[in-house]
Amino acid sequence: MSYNIDEMSWTDVRNLFRKWRDDNERKSDDVMQLWDAILSDKQNKLGNERHLVLEQVMIAALDCNRIETAEDCIRVLIAEFPGSLRIQKYKAMVLEALERYDDALNVLDLIIKKDETNAAPRKRKVAIFKAQGRTTDAIRELCDYMKRFMSDQEGWHELCSLYLAEGEYAKAAFCMEELLLHNPHSHLIHQRLADIRYTMGGLDNIEIAKSYYCQAVKLNQNNLRALYGLFLCCGHIANSKSATHKRKEVQKLAQWAIGQIQHKTAPSVQSSTKIGDLSAKQPKYEMNALEQAFGGLDIAKAN
Repeated sequence: MSYNIDEMSWTDVRNLFRKWRDDNERKSDDVMQLWDAILSDKQNKLGNERHLVLEQVMIAALDCNRIETAEDCIRVLIAEFPGSLRIQKYKAMVLEALERYDDALNVLDLIIKKDETNAAPRKRKVAIFKAQGRTTDAIRELCDYMKRFMSDQEGWHELCSLYLAEGEYAKAAFCMEELLLHNPHSHLIHQRLADIRYTMGGLDNIEIAKSYYCQAVKLNQNNLRALYGLFLCCGHIANSKSATHKRKEVQKLAQWAIGQIQHKTAPSVQSSTKIGDLSAKQPKYEMNALEQAFGGLDIAKAN
C-alpha cells in the first residue's frame, strides 16, 4: 500500500472507499489496513454510508482470511437488518469460507425459497459445488440458473467451462453460440467457439471452425491464435478427400494465414516472400513463422 496512514484523515479514507466501490475495485489488503488503522473507530461518523462500508470491509476480510472481522461486520448488519436476505447471503459466504458447505447451502436454499428471482444465492451454490469438486451438481445448478437468467453472459461462459472440464464439447459449443447472440462482434467468442469445434474433430467441425476463425480474424487482425487455428484447419481440409477446388481454396487461405503470422511476428522479414504450396516444399519457412509466433517455445524434460 502506497498510502501514508499518518497523514490521512477518516474522511480521506471514506472517500477512498467510496471511489473503490464506484470503480468496482476490491483492494482487499488496502481496505483492511485502512479500516484497522483509521476508519473502524470512526464508523459512527459515516452516517448512512456506514452499512455500505461494513459490507465492503466484510468482503475484504473474507478475501484476507480475517474471519473474525467478517463475522463482526455481519453481526452489526444483522442487528440492524434482521430480515435482510442480502445479509443472509453474506452469512452463507462466511460459512463457505469456513468450509461449512452444507450449512452454507442450507442458508442459500432458504434465500432462494423466499425469493426465487434472486440470482446471487444461485451463483454462490455453483461456486460451492465447484469448491467441493462436484462438477455435475454445479452444471445442473447452473443450467437451472440459466433457464431463469438467459441474458447472463458470465453464466454462459462459466457453463461452457464446466462442460469443457467434463469433455462435453457439443454442449460447450452451444453455450458459446448463445454468447454469440448477445455479443456477435467479439473476436474472442468466435475464436473460442472455433477452438471447441476444432477439438471436436471431423471434417464438418473443422470446416465450421475455419469459418469462425475467419470471422475472428476479420474482427481482430492481430489475433494470432485465430490465425494459427485458421492455418491448422486449412491444413486438415487440404489433406482431406474434399473436392479439388476446395483444397486449392484452403491452400491459398493457409498461405495467407502463415504470411500474416510471419508479418506480425517478424516485421523485418519482407512480406513479399513466396510461400508456395502446402507441401514439403518450404517447411522451414512455416516452422520459422510459427516458432516466432509462439516465442520459440522449447519443451525440455524436467530434472
